[in-house]
Amino acid sequence: MLDEQLRIVAGVVLLSVIGIAYGGTFLLRVVRGGVPANGLQKSFFRAGHAHAGVLVILGLLVQLYMQLADVGRPWAALSYGVLFAAILMPAGFFLSVIGKDPQKPNGLIALLWTGAAVLTVGLAAAGIGLITA
Repeated sequence: MLDEQLRIVAGVVLLSVIGIAYGGTFLLRVVRGGVPANGLQKSFFRAGHAHAGVLVILGLLVQLYMQLADVGRPWAALSYGVLFAAILMPAGFFLSVIGKDPQKPNGLIALLWTGAAVLTVGLAAAGIGLITA
């Protein structure tokens, strides 16, 4: 049985998949030419959408394993980094190329690198926590 915190987090995350699905419709409009975008934007939009979907699934799976193995602090808390990365990395991809015909990513690309670091910490914590539980 899921504890209350994980049940609520999982519910919220699953509801966020609606936003990811809507992002897929945006991506289809971009690819079909309905939304003007240059090559950089198309690449970053695809990458952002893919990272969002994959990291949400991975984050839920990590949290489920952490609870099933009854992993304690600090590993369980740090493992939420996977779900935080599911927000930060796609945001970095999308927000760093907003605007009309950008030629390179703007400063918001830092969100991508921050998300990568948070993902690494979350995965390391999950791995260590599961092995030592």
